[in-house]
Order: sequence, then C-alpha cells, then structure tokens
Amino acid sequence: MFRNYFTVAIRNLRRNLNYAVLNMVGLTLSIAACLIIFLITKNELTFDQHHQRAERTYRVTLHALDYNPSVSLAVAPAMRTSFPELEMVTQYWHNTNAYVKVGDARYRESEYAYADQYFTRVFDYEWLRGDAKTALLEPNSVVLTESLARKYFNKQDPMGHVLHLNNRHQLKVTGVIKDLPPNTSQTFGLLVSFATIIREMERPMREFYAIVGGETFIVTPPGFDVSKLQVRMKPFIKDNWGADIAAGAEMPLQPLKDIHFDQRYIQSATTSRTTYLALIAIAAFIIITACINFINLATAQAVKRARETGVRKVLGATHTQLIRQFLGETAILVFITVLAGLVLAYLALPSVAALLNVRIGIEQLNQPVVYALLLLLAIVIILLAGLYPAFVQSSFQPVLSMKGVTRQPSGGLSLRKSLVFVQFLVSQVLIIGTLVVARQMDFFKNQDLGFDKEAVVSFPVEDMQKKDVLEQQLKSISGIKEMTFSSSAPSYNNNFAPFRSPEKGMVDEDVTEVKFIDENYIPFYHIQLLAGTNVSHLRDKDSLRQVVVNEALLRKLNIHKPEEAVGMNIEFAGDKVTINGVIQDFQSESKHKERRPLVMTDFARRTDVVSVRLYPKGMHNTVAQIEKIWSATFPDELFSYEFMDNHIASLYQQEEKLFTAYRIFSILAIVIGCLGLYGLVAFSAVQRNKEVGIRKIMGATPADIVTLLGKEFITLIAVAFLVATPLSYYLMHNWLGNFAYHITLGPGIFLIALGCSIAIAAFTIAHQSVKAAIGNPLKSIRTE
Repeated sequence: MFRNYFTVAIRNLRRNLNYAVLNMVGLTLSIAACLIIFLITKNELTFDQHHQRAERTYRVTLHALDYNPSVSLAVAPAMRTSFPELEMVTQYWHNTNAYVKVGDARYRESEYAYADQYFTRVFDYEWLRGDAKTALLEPNSVVLTESLARKYFNKQDPMGHVLHLNNRHQLKVTGVIKDLPPNTSQTFGLLVSFATIIREMERPMREFYAIVGGETFIVTPPGFDVSKLQVRMKPFIKDNWGADIAAGAEMPLQPLKDIHFDQRYIQSATTSRTTYLALIAIAAFIIITACINFINLATAQAVKRARETGVRKVLGATHTQLIRQFLGETAILVFITVLAGLVLAYLALPSVAALLNVRIGIEQLNQPVVYALLLLLAIVIILLAGLYPAFVQSSFQPVLSMKGVTRQPSGGLSLRKSLVFVQFLVSQVLIIGTLVVARQMDFFKNQDLGFDKEAVVSFPVEDMQKKDVLEQQLKSISGIKEMTFSSSAPSYNNNFAPFRSPEKGMVDEDVTEVKFIDENYIPFYHIQLLAGTNVSHLRDKDSLRQVVVNEALLRKLNIHKPEEAVGMNIEFAGDKVTINGVIQDFQSESKHKERRPLVMTDFARRTDVVSVRLYPKGMHNTVAQIEKIWSATFPDELFSYEFMDNHIASLYQQEEKLFTAYRIFSILAIVIGCLGLYGLVAFSAVQRNKEVGIRKIMGATPADIVTLLGKEFITLIAVAFLVATPLSYYLMHNWLGNFAYHITLGPGIFLIALGCSIAIAAFTIAHQSVKAAIGNPLKSIRTE
C-alpha cells in the first residue's frame, strides 16, 4: 500500500511539475532562511555562555556619573582581600592596534589584551599548547590564538619563541589556544601577562578613579547569593578608598551573560535582544508564508484532481486513505525541500555571514541541534501545509467529482482569502519596518552630526618630538586640503574629567568629555562657534586656563544664552578655568545617547592625532604619499589610518546588521508570499473560468476581466494596510525609542509601503489575470 502511495505521489508530482516547482522553491527558500536566522540568533543570544562558570561570573563595573564597564586596576587585588569567599577574581585590559615584530617581519594587529594568571581559569579556552594555570604567571609571557601562531611562525612550534610588542615588550610565547568563538565579549589575538606591565601601572593600581580601561571579573561559589555581595560593595569602596568616594560611586555587578545586551554602559558595542527576537519573528513569518503558499497552490490543484478523487472513492478508497495519500505527497515534497534547503543554506551562509558581518562558519550547520530543527520544521510544515488540502481533496463527493464539479467546504474560499490577507499584512509590516530602519540608518550616518566628516583621514603621531617635522612634510602634499592636530576626532570620546561651577550653584561634580585641540580644529570640522572665540594658542605654556565648551555643558549650568557663559569660571579637572567660547553641540558618540557636556582646550602634549582633509581627486594617491612620509618619520612603526566615514559607520554596526538582515529576509518573505498569491489567483481563475467566458461573450473587455479578478485582492491589500499601519507604528516607535535621536514616523513611510504592496500584488496577479482575459471564451464554456 505504501509503495502504491509513493508511486502515485511521484506520478502526480511529475504530472504537475509547475505546481511542484513553485512549492519546492518557496519551501526551499524558507527552510534555508530559517536555518541561517537560527544560526545568527543562536550565536547572538548565547553570547559568553560557552564558559563553564558563565552563570556564576560577573563583571565589576562603575556607576558614578555614568555607567562605565571599566574600573581601576586597584579593584581586583582589593576584592581578593575583602571577599575571600569568592572563587576567583581576575582583571583584563583590552587594547587596540598592536604593533608586532617577529624576526624581521612586522605586523599590525587590531586587538590584544593584558590579563592576569587567573583569567584563563575563569574563561574557558581550548588549549593547543601550554598550561592555562601557568601560561600568564610570569612577566613577558604571551598566549597566541591558533591563527596568529600560524601567521607568525608558520608550521614551527611557537612555544618559547620571542616576539616584540609595540617596541616596548619582548615577549615569550607560553601558550597557544584555539581561535576565539564568534560569540564572546573578550576579543584578542594576543593575550599578554598582566605582570608584564604591573610596574608601569603604579597609579591605576592605587587610585579608585585612575581608570585606564581595565575590566574586573569575579566568579562566585555555587549557590552564592550575589545580591548580598552587591549590598557589601558600598562598604567595600569606603573601607578601601574613603567615605567621599563611596558617597558618589557604586559598583554594580553585571552578569557575564548580560554584557552583550546591556546598553547602559559607555563605549560598549552592545545590541538589544529584541533585535534578534525580531529576526526570529521574521523566520516564523517566512515559514508561515511558505505554508500559506503551499495551501493555496494545493487547493488550486485539488480542482484538477477532482475526477481522480471521485474514481478512488468509487473504487473503495476511504476518507482516511485519501488523507494519507495527499499527506504522503506533501511529506515527499517537504523532505526533498528540507534537503534542498540545507544545501542552499550551506552555499549561502558564507555570503550572508560576510554581508551581515557575523562570524558564523558552515561547520555550524553540522550540529545535532540543526538536524533537530530540520526535523521539527519538516513535521510542522507537513502538518500546516498538508492537512487542510488533504481534507479538502478527500471531502469531494464522488458523483460530482466524476463530473469535475467541486463543492468546497463552507468557508473554504474565505479561508484562502484570509491566508492571503495574512501574507499582505506580514509583507506590509516588513516593508514598513525595512523603510524605517533604512531611514534611521541614513539619519545615523549623514544627518545632524554637527561637524563635517567628508574626506577626513586620521592617524596617530607615534613620537611627539617629531610632530612639527611631520606637520611640515604633510603640508607639502598637494592632495591635502587642510590639517589639524588633536587628542581625537569629533566622533571619538576617550577622555573624561570632572567639572563643577560653585558660582552658578553647581557644587556637586559632573562629568564632561575632554578634547585637546589646536586652533585649526573648530574651523577644520566646520563646527559652529556660537559665542566667544576659538581656543587660544597656548603651546608654549601648556596651560589649561582657557577652554571652549558646548551647549550641553551650558545646560548643566542652567545657562540659556551662550553669550552669558563667555568669561565665567568653572572648576575643571581640579583647575580653575575660564570659558573662552561656546560651540554648537556635535555628535561624539552614537545617537543611542544624548550629546554630553564637552570641554575643548589647547594642550600641545596631548594632541597626538593628526586629521587631514583630502581633495576628492586622487585620494588613494594622497593616502599613499601620507604613508610614505609617515613611515619615513617613524621607521619602526606600521602606518595605520582611518576614514572618519568608516568610523562613524562602525558606531552603528549592530543596526547595520539589523538593516541588512531585515532587507534580505523581508524581501525573501515577500517573494515567497507572491508565490502564494499566484496560487490563489490561479485558483480563482479556474473557479471562475466559465463566468469569465460568459462575460467575454456578453461584451466584457480584457480590462474588465483583469479588474474582476484583481479587485478582491486590492480590497485585501487595503484591509491589510489598515491593520498593518497601527501595528507597524507601535513596533517601530518602540524600536526608535532605543535612540536618543531618531527620525519621526510620518505618513509618507506608510503610503510608500501601501504603494509597494499594490505594485507587488499587481505584478503577481497580472499573468493569470491577463491569461484569463485573453483566452478563448468558447473553450471555457463548451462543457456546459
């Protein structure tokens, strides 16, 4: 019997090849998309959870005037003394731009870190060489990732070999670990023993607010109540650094598994869990849309198979046997598409991963959880897509079926219209969401920055004694339009200091960003000067007596007019300074956060970053000339530069991933939905075949026929739009609420979505409608 079912199923699939191909394409695309989305979301939602002690690991952070992921390097040793019940305490200091020399070869690495001997016992890595307990114990030790070990030493055993780091440290390789997994917050290529730099860290190892960027992690014992430890942190600060500091500072214990998603902290590239929950929702929409597609096409085919069903019933086939037959055909189709979907995911994953900038390899498809997901998808699709068509086909009356007459169960056509309504609803929500994210991304990168970022390249000055020489040589390059020296470009914020103003009644300290600049900085970036004058040229004095501040700082002082601030004094970084000028606010970090107070002053010893604006013509040639001069000035270093456009884009890397993912999978969901719509139009055309023939004989034009078949779908689009608009507004309004600055949701976005939906539907139904409109009417009614 089962062999007979299988044989009939294969024959029917071959006989209705177009139907089978449409279903297989839709299901294959949906399965491949779901697999890729599953791997992306699994990678993100399991961040840092691969460590054995992840549930008991916490990062010790600082909350004074802001949430800071870094604490003083003095915290870790103090915690070991004050909290002996903790299983482990470790400190880690992440750095960027390492200059590595191995023999005569030189390399520039993007990330490296310092860590103490406990770090590799708190965090689990797969060790290829060396011992986790001792590898970072001694000074001048370094642990390499597998890829860097291969890069530096090829096939040689790297253990015991020596490399030079930043022309300062001579390090011996004491361990090699597997490359880090893609879902970890601690990223590095080289891991240097903290003992290497401990003598250089005298002040950060003593003072509470001497923060250099280090992070402290603790591991609590099993069953330990961390809330009780949190209560003891305030007395801990007081006992070690005094009551004054304890009064203004807290040290929240942040769970390791929350680091990737906690957006409170400064200078942390985090994302929201809802971002990936939205991707999961899109995956569900894709599967549901593919099932709707299947149902519509299957019920359309049921009309053609009415006589077959009648013959089977006359010959004794039972209702259950017919259901088994049709479900069997569905199962064969689904299992073929599951395999095809797996192959497509295998082929597409590298490109999608590169496009979304996520570290996911094809080897992750070979996991038991992936095969379990495929089996689950197959069962769900068979049940969702196969049950209703099977019941419809098995319910035909034998006598009527033999005549080719099919009476659908009550509400059958309404159900199919409802399914298409759901498709239109999902499509319009996805279109609106994609448009909103696209406009917000444009707003991020190009609007309301407060400074000119075009054609700006920044790079460091390695030796400040050669700064003037470098400046003179750069001025000889004709491709450079203008130049400025500073501690950082406008889109960086890496210096902070306390300020207050007793004369304005502000006795408590607040925090301000600090930029050390030269007199060219403000005109170079076209920053608007609202009152007063530019920074004074104080290179000979190296003084902090005069400063320029922004509007955000004035708001802290409750000053409403910029002119009122010029000439007044404030206490800044422990010194009394005079406000010399006021500038308009500009965006120094991502638009997730409000613009913070800023103090700018000329302090020559700290202006170790040069920024140049290039003429558009021959930019690559100009950069090559800059590199040649820079390398001649600093022969022992590797040239590293960054276009400001690229840096600003990096601030929104997570949002860019979201936008790209939305765009890819939304288009995919819409394409699959179009196949379902095509199925329903085909069904409608078959059902109304004789009606169309009679109307044409009575004088109906092709345009009348197209309108007849298409108007019900336009109605469905309109109703779906009425539902999609408030739903989309609610979802996207909540998403935009994650940013301090965002676009306004106007009616234009929703009207564009409606227009896109109508255009997509018109394109989809055009083929079947026009085919019916130009067909021979006598052929369609000759059986009457």
